[in-house]
Amino acid sequence: AGMAVQVTVLPSPRCLFDDPVQICVAGLLPQQAVTLRASLVDESGELFQAHARYRAGSSGELDLSRSPALGGSYSGVEPMGLLWSLQSKAPYKRLAKKNVLTPFCVDFEVYEGHGDMSHLLGKCTNERWFIGEGVKRISVREGRLKATLFLPPGPGPFPGLIDLYGSGGGLVEYRASLLASRGFVTLALAYMAFEDLPAMPEILELDYFEEAVNFLQKQQQVKDTAIGVLGLSKGADLALSMATFIPGIKAAVSISGSGFNSFIPLRVDGFTVPPHPYDLGRMKISNESGLVDFSDVLDDHRDPATWDCRIPMERSLAKFLFLSGLDDTNWKSDVYCQDAVQRLQQHGREVEFCCYSGAGHLLEPPYLPLCQASIHKVLGVFVHWGGQWREHAKAQEDAWHRIQAFFWQHL
Repeated sequence: AGMAVQVTVLPSPRCLFDDPVQICVAGLLPQQAVTLRASLVDESGELFQAHARYRAGSSGELDLSRSPALGGSYSGVEPMGLLWSLQSKAPYKRLAKKNVLTPFCVDFEVYEGHGDMSHLLGKCTNERWFIGEGVKRISVREGRLKATLFLPPGPGPFPGLIDLYGSGGGLVEYRASLLASRGFVTLALAYMAFEDLPAMPEILELDYFEEAVNFLQKQQQVKDTAIGVLGLSKGADLALSMATFIPGIKAAVSISGSGFNSFIPLRVDGFTVPPHPYDLGRMKISNESGLVDFSDVLDDHRDPATWDCRIPMERSLAKFLFLSGLDDTNWKSDVYCQDAVQRLQQHGREVEFCCYSGAGHLLEPPYLPLCQASIHKVLGVFVHWGGQWREHAKAQEDAWHRIQAFFWQHL
């Protein structure tokens, strides 16, 4: 019978969600066939699982950073594969953290053989947190602001970031809390579909976002000169508008965004940037899946008739980083990203960009599994986001490192 089978998570069973870990199994027989399974229950009670088949080494051990998976949810050497391939039984579910003050607990189990997973050999639990030791979470309802402030431990001063999500709206905190855990004072900001903010505003006011910048600059722990802004999708073009029209922004990151104002007019002092012309009649609905593809709803961005909706980023003194996935099926973010980068380069501006093959629209912090499709909270339809599992996972890891390096460099 030998010793009992031990499953360990190194360096510690408790970590931040964006920390890679080493999953090891000891006490197996030499060359023993086993199946590893990861399980996570989200806050709504939805079960996400992944599994992979392995064969133990000659001394009865497995180390996922060295041992190749022989099939299952993924194959090959993938140290974090059991996390990034988590999937729910119900289709079109997105794994996202609502309450950042509690962890996601992931159970790793080892089963005998490559068959029916009826004989459990050993298990352990990995607590994956979205907020680091000593990080403070402060709800902000000051003036018109609806936001959450995350303060790293210690006096600082720290670089300050504003974090914006997309047109699904709400107040999304998990990326901001992770960034605060990495040393940034971060303000997660809601701007639509939250409390009394309308689901689809008729207009967005730049001075709301300016209020957020002023609020952040007043925080004692913030290097007052250093404000960055990070946005995904609709939040990405807002980040570019902020960097263009608000003087305090030194660095902006656009994830799956565009160089023009999208869907909602933006009122800036004395004038309005109109939204890029679009026609929802051009959205395509798949007969089999019922999923909506928005990639053709926008008019051609090369048509000069659309140029009044462009964000004049070349006027900005900020530094820019553009990230996009080449398999974004929500909209043509790689094309729109190239367009924005070219415009900046034509004006002699330095700009960093990275297009990831096989990555979809929702480029999230690492180890959050790919969500290929899910319900759009504001539109109430199921949207196809795109992405291939392994490539998307690699893109998220790379993008996360790039975003932090970029902000450290320019703030």
